Parts: sequence; C-alpha cells; structure tokens
Amino acid sequence: MADEQYIFKPEAKRKLFMLLGVGILLFVIGVFMAMNSGGHEEGGHGALEAGKNLVASTEVVAAAEEGEAGEHHGSPVWLKKIYASLWHNNIFFAGLGIIGLFFVAIQYAAQAGWSAPIKRVPLALGQWIPIAGVLTLVIWFVAKGDLFHWTHHDLYVKDTAGYDKILDQKSVYFFWPLPAGGFPLFYILRMVVFFGLWYWFYTMIKKHMMTEDIEGGTQHWYSARKLSAIFLVIFAVSSSVSAWDWVMSIDPHWFSTMFGWYVFASWWVAGLATITLVVAYLKDAGYLKMVNQNHLHDLGKFVFAFSIFWTYIWFSQFMLIYYANIPEETVYFIERIKHAPYSWIFYVNLILNFVMPFLLLMTRDAKRHMSMLKVVCPIVIVGHWLDFYNMVTPGVMQYDGGLGLLEIGVALIFGSLFLFVGLNALSKMPLVAKNHPMMEESLNHHI
Repeated sequence: MADEQYIFKPEAKRKLFMLLGVGILLFVIGVFMAMNSGGHEEGGHGALEAGKNLVASTEVVAAAEEGEAGEHHGSPVWLKKIYASLWHNNIFFAGLGIIGLFFVAIQYAAQAGWSAPIKRVPLALGQWIPIAGVLTLVIWFVAKGDLFHWTHHDLYVKDTAGYDKILDQKSVYFFWPLPAGGFPLFYILRMVVFFGLWYWFYTMIKKHMMTEDIEGGTQHWYSARKLSAIFLVIFAVSSSVSAWDWVMSIDPHWFSTMFGWYVFASWWVAGLATITLVVAYLKDAGYLKMVNQNHLHDLGKFVFAFSIFWTYIWFSQFMLIYYANIPEETVYFIERIKHAPYSWIFYVNLILNFVMPFLLLMTRDAKRHMSMLKVVCPIVIVGHWLDFYNMVTPGVMQYDGGLGLLEIGVALIFGSLFLFVGLNALSKMPLVAKNHPMMEESLNHHI
C-alpha cells in the first residue's frame, strides 16, 4: 500500500491568512461601529430578568424585582459584545475539535472498518483541543463577570438587596468546597479536568495510530479500541456537564434536563459536516485515493441522519417546556422568539439545520457526490454556528445583541485558525493508515 502524505501548500496557507486578515478587519470595523453606537447596559441577569417584560407572571416578576436592587453594572455594550462573541465561537470550535476525537473513538469502539481511510482527518481536527482549553480558561477569567451572572459575590450575601436565593441554593455546584461567591473552585476544576482528559485520550489514541503505521500487527488497534471505549464513557458525562457549565449557566435561573444532549447533538452534526467537507476537498485535490463514493455515502448518511436527530432533540426540549407553559422555563424561548436578532435566527436555525439537509441529502445520489456535500456541509456548519449564537448571546446581551461585522469577524478568525491547526497537524502524519487491520474491508466496502 503506497504512502500518501498531505502537503500543506503555501497557497492554502496564504488563503487561510487572507481569511484571517479579513476576519480581523471585519472585527476591528465591527468594534469601531459598536463603540460609536454608544450606551451602556446593566448586565448580569439572564433569561429570568429579561423575561419580566415578556411574561405576565407574578412569580417571575417578583423574582426579577427582588434582584433588581442588586443589578450589576457590566462593561460597555461593545465590550460585552466582544466577550459574548469570543465565548460563542470558542465553545463552538472547541466542540468541533472534541468531535474529531469522538468520531475516531466511535469508529474504534464499534469496530468499524469502512472509515479506515478517513480517520486521520478527524484525528487532525482534534489538535484544536489543547488550544481550546487554554482559550476557554483565558476568556473565562477575563470576561466571567459579564458572561456569567452567578459569579458576582453579593448574590450570595444573605439579608442584602442583592441576595439571590435561587443561585445561593445552586452555589455548591459552582463553588464547592469554598464559600459561595468566592473562587469557583469546583467549576474551574471541572474545566481543567475535562480538557486535560480529552487531550490525554487524544494523544494516547494518536500515539497508537501512528505507531501502528510503523510496527503493524493488531496490538495497537486493540489498545486504541480499549482507550476509545473508556473515553466514550467519560465523554458521556463530561460533554453534558460542560454544556451545563459553559452554556446553560449563562442563564443561571433556567435549566433544561435535555440541554446536555442538545449541545452534544449540535456539536456532533457540525463536527460531522466539518469532517465530511474536509474529506470532500481533499479527495477533490487528489488525496485520499482509497476513498470512493461508498465512503462519501456513509459520511453523507451521518450528516443526514444526525440532522434529524438534532431536530428530534430540539423539538423535544422546546415542546416539553413551551407546552408546559411554566413562566420560569418558557421565558428562555420567548426572549429568543420575540426579539431581534434572535427571532429570525430561531427560525432560520430550523431551516438550515433540518429542512435543507433533509431535502438536499434525501436521495441516494446526493450523498454520493462531492458537489452536493460541498453545498450541504457549509450550510449545516453555519446553521449550528447560529444555533450556538442563540444559546449564548441572549443570556449575555439581553436586548442589546446583534449579528454584524464584529460577530462575523470573530467567526472568520476562529475558523481560519482552526483550519490552519487542523491542516498543519494533518500534514505531519501519514494520510494513509497503511497497517490498519481493517483497511482491506474498507477497500471492498460497497453500499
């Protein structure tokens, strides 16, 4: 079996640097426009406080009025927009890197043979995990007061105007074993442990995959399979808890028992679309000679099927909360349905993430042609980027949110850096797993 090596050409690097430059330019213009629009906002309260103008409920109004005296004056609106956009993009692209590792682990645990020629692509995307871990810590410590209302100390001081009984009851989850309102040791410990574990599993599985190319045999395949099985168990817990920590706690009075599944589903579909898109472009550039229409069909089926899975999770969460009509729960959706720009994103989200992939990938032929996959996958990626925007921004910005040059610029910056890191990692490993014990099965894979 011939060796195959991806060459990260200067032309590709130049295009990514151009994309980075455009992102920086749009970001600077967006910041300038936001600064000149003027105004400050009173920050810190999430969906519950915003919802007092939306829901005619004495319970919600009372809770909001109780915390009004303790309202925290946050940073200027333009600075909060930067923080919200940084956090939104960091969590989204962190998910793409984590899903790269998750995809590889799933293939090993399921003893799947069809994916043998393409596993180096998601493995390379996992190189973003340590960078995402550092960015998450840095952004959190810089912007925590504006992103997460629960970090303010006076919310936990009893018999004061700013005391919040609901958050005080949840304080153990954030601050244990330290006093409430101080340093959130338990929260930060979870963040460090999760990224540490994910990166450790990534390096160990990658080590066995690379060593297998040199030594052959089945020992490294079995070792990678064992590590993958353990990782999947840990990931089942850590992915849900990280969704609660990094996204749901932005709206600290609100909760959903399905939120961990929802964030995972959005990460998973966006990650599948990213993997499929990179494979399609590599194949089109003359690489991945062993990948044929059958492999593309499998990737297309994954994107198609899990777009439906995401929609099922979305509908289940929305229906159960909205139909129950409990104000402290429905306010989360009401503020996203009733107010721009969240309202149009709320509906476009469904069109991009369900209607279009469902219709465009419905036929067998559509899943087998790179041209169609190159159309559908960017739609899905953008759709789930908007999905994460609506998860993060309303809780941070309330009615001052917007989707403009600043937000697009940050997305281009993260996207160009993510692709640069992934493609650079891909160029440093053999593109062909030449001693993979199931490569022969994959070459004869027909569906």
